Amino acid sequence: MKKQIKIPQFKNEDQERLFWSKIDLDRYSEKRDFRSVSLPNLKPSSRPISIRLPEFLIARIKEEANELDIPYQSLIKGYIARGVVGSPKE
Repeated sequence: MKKQIKIPQFKNEDQERLFWSKIDLDRYSEKRDFRSVSLPNLKPSSRPISIRLPEFLIARIKEEANELDIPYQSLIKGYIARGVVGSPKE
């Protein structure tokens, strides 16, 4: 660690925001000061895909999603996940 940063007491968020905007944190840290962290509660990234399904299947999925009161795409994702990962333990 290069040197300790002296953090004053702030009266409000505006003062704190101004303080941090003027600080060059490179002067107070080195690469070895950092460590890896795990963020297990982040939602995984997703990307759109295109898949062709028969219209009767899409209609049936939409009906079921409506009965369950969830978006039909979420229902499809759940079906795919269950098929790939397996059913969740209850």
